[in-house]
Amino acid sequence: MRLALFDLDHTLIPLDSDHAWGQFTVQLGWRDAEAFSQANDGFYADYKAGTLDIHRYVRFAIDAVREHGQAEAGLAHERFMRDVIRPAMTEQAIDLVRAHQAAGDQVVIVTATNEFVTRPIAQAFGVDELIAIELQTDESGEPTGEILGVPSFREGKVARVEQWLAARGLDWSRVQHSTFYSDSMNDLPLLERVHEPVATNPDARLRALALERGWRILNLFE
Repeated sequence: MRLALFDLDHTLIPLDSDHAWGQFTVQLGWRDAEAFSQANDGFYADYKAGTLDIHRYVRFAIDAVREHGQAEAGLAHERFMRDVIRPAMTEQAIDLVRAHQAAGDQVVIVTATNEFVTRPIAQAFGVDELIAIELQTDESGEPTGEILGVPSFREGKVARVEQWLAARGLDWSRVQHSTFYSDSMNDLPLLERVHEPVATNPDARLRALALERGWRILNLFE
C-alpha cells in the first residue's frame, strides 16, 4: 500500500471547518453571536497554541447539532457546504488529491474535526476514507457531545491511523510509502511517523521546523 494522508483544515481548505461551522450556526440564529464567537475564538486560539482540551471543545462544538437534531442540522450543513466550503475549495487542492488517486495511492483525510462537519467535505473532495473525531450517540442516534474512542488529535492521529491499518490487516511495515500533508505543529506526531512529511501552508512554527529538517514545504493557497 502507498498511503497519502491529508489533514483538512488549513491544509486542503484555507479555513477551519469546525470554526466556520460554528460561525455559520450563529448566522442561523442558533447561538448568541457575541458569547458564541468569543468562546469559539478562544478554543481556536488554544488549538493554534497546542493547548486545546479536545473533549471540552467537542462538547461545545456539537451543541447546536444536539439541540436541533441531526436531521435539521444536516439540512443546515448542506447550506454550509454550498455557501462556505465549496467556494473555498481550490483547484490546486483538488488536483493534488486527484494526482495521488491517479497514482494508485490510498488517500485518507485525517482530521481533528468531528465527523458530522467533515464527512461531506471529504466526499466533496472525492475521498471515501475519513479518519475524524467520532461522536457518541444516544439510543435515538443523536450525538451526546462525548467522543467515541480515541480522538484523532495530536498523538491520537497516529493511533487512529494504526487502527485504520489494523482493520485492513495491515501495519506500518506493510505500507510501502506514506505521505502526510499538514499545516500545523499539532500534527507533529504523525508528520514524524510517515516516510514523507509535507508542511502544507504551514504555520510559523511548522515552517521553521520543516526548514530545519529539510521537509518539503507546499503552499497550496498562494
